[in-house]
Amino acid sequence: MLKDKVCIVTGAASGIGLSIAQSFAKEGANVIMSDINQASLSQESDKIKADYFASDLSTQKGCKDLVDYVLKKYSKVDILVNNAGIQHVSPIENFPEDKWNFIISLMLTAPFLLTKYVWPSMKAQKWGRIININSVHGIRASEFKVAYISAKHGLSGLTKVAALEGAPYGITVNSICPSYVRTPLVDNQIDDQAKTHGIPREKVIEEIMLKKAAIKKLIEPDDIAEVAKFLCTPAADYITGSMMTIDCGWSAT
Repeated sequence: MLKDKVCIVTGAASGIGLSIAQSFAKEGANVIMSDINQASLSQESDKIKADYFASDLSTQKGCKDLVDYVLKKYSKVDILVNNAGIQHVSPIENFPEDKWNFIISLMLTAPFLLTKYVWPSMKAQKWGRIININSVHGIRASEFKVAYISAKHGLSGLTKVAALEGAPYGITVNSICPSYVRTPLVDNQIDDQAKTHGIPREKVIEEIMLKKAAIKKLIEPDDIAEVAKFLCTPAADYITGSMMTIDCGWSAT
């Protein structure tokens, strides 16, 4: 299914990105893992015999260098998974401007740039799959996450526009929109959530993260990887421009 496909996965040193890289590699894909954490990236890529390219994707140069590396070595890009991201929890009035700039650069501008740079390769071969790891926060809002939610809403728009432009060339573009996934990103924001909401740390998962979900569970990264893999199969040839919610029923209300 994915044998010999050339796949870029960003934010691949841990969490959802790592699970997707592992899943694609098992299917025989040529996976290029990218992350700013070179030590973890090197270690994890070695375990699954994948290629890697450490890069700061919050910069235009970092995005261009990654795609240039892949095109020079593999001559094409078949699949792009935009996953890299961070989180910062703070009321708008206290939200640091530098955090806003960094989050928007990494989580919205980078997916645009990477899409732009891989586009000619996908267009030439009349086939491509772009998967944006979005969030339920790409279709819903919550307080205290202004930059993250703004970036994710923007990513929803980017997904739809790219899907329309890619359709004549066999390029599909979709967003996967999960609720909270058991990742280091989620673990790292528990203390911030506790401080911002004025509740004990142990109450954050129950009262904040799972409050709006009908199914009261954190999603596992491997579950997201399975959906990403499905979007690259022939069964998903007619799925494009979608916001695929895996949100435990959050958006049903």
